[in-house]
This record gives sequence, C-alpha cells and structure tokens, in this order.
Amino acid sequence: MRNKSKNYLLIVSVFMLTAISIHAFAQERKSGEWKAPAEADQITNPLKGNADAIKEGKKLYKQQCAICHGDTGKGDGVAGMTLTPRPASFHSERVKNETDGAIFWKITNGNPPMASYKDLLTEEQRWQLVNYIRTLSSK
Repeated sequence: MRNKSKNYLLIVSVFMLTAISIHAFAQERKSGEWKAPAEADQITNPLKGNADAIKEGKKLYKQQCAICHGDTGKGDGVAGMTLTPRPASFHSERVKNETDGAIFWKITNGNPPMASYKDLLTEEQRWQLVNYIRTLSSK
C-alpha cells in the first residue's frame, strides 16, 4: 500500500509540474513575448556594419522571411496572417531593443510557428539576416 501512495504522489507531482509548465508557456505565447536567454545578449555580431552582409541578408530575407514577416518587416506577410502568434514586426520597439545576439539566437533556434534556421542557413547567413533586419527596423 505504501508503494502505491508513493507512485500516486509521483504521478500527481509530475502532472502538476507539467500543467504549470504548459500554463507558463501559454501565457508567454499569449502575451506575444518571446525572449531569448540572457546569454544570447552576449553574442557579438561579427558582420556588424558590413554592407555586403546587408545585401546578402536582403536576398535571404526575400527567400526565407518575407512570406511571413512581410516585404518591409511589419509582420504582415501572406503566410504570416494564418499564424498564431503573428510574426514579429521588425519596426516594433520590442525588436528594436533586442540585441543582435538575441535576434541571431531566435533565427537559429526558432519557436513555433517560427522555424529554426540552424540547419537550413549557415552561421554567416543568419548574421547576414540580422544585419538586414536591422535596416528594416531603422526605417
């Protein structure tokens, strides 16, 4: 009887922790907040200010990102209209205040419905995207 009680408590504990985690995740998604971990802010952009990187980033953006984030980065792409949550606007203060490292981390890791580009794009290509996204947010 004692083992059954321990097993029951273990199952209830796991269930409660899972429910709390799901609730916290849902609240984060509901608020539209998606934060990169603090250590992402320490990642330095090796291509910052590189005009060629921006040009390449623009090409990549049109191929990979515009369908959801829109041609001008306002989060109004055709495919993005069907997503929940909607794609970020690169013109928002929230995105403008993110570090390059945080944006790079988000492109790399994704967070559904945002895809991860870690295996699709090289590290250099992801930095090129960061540099181009910065030009969109400054307009």
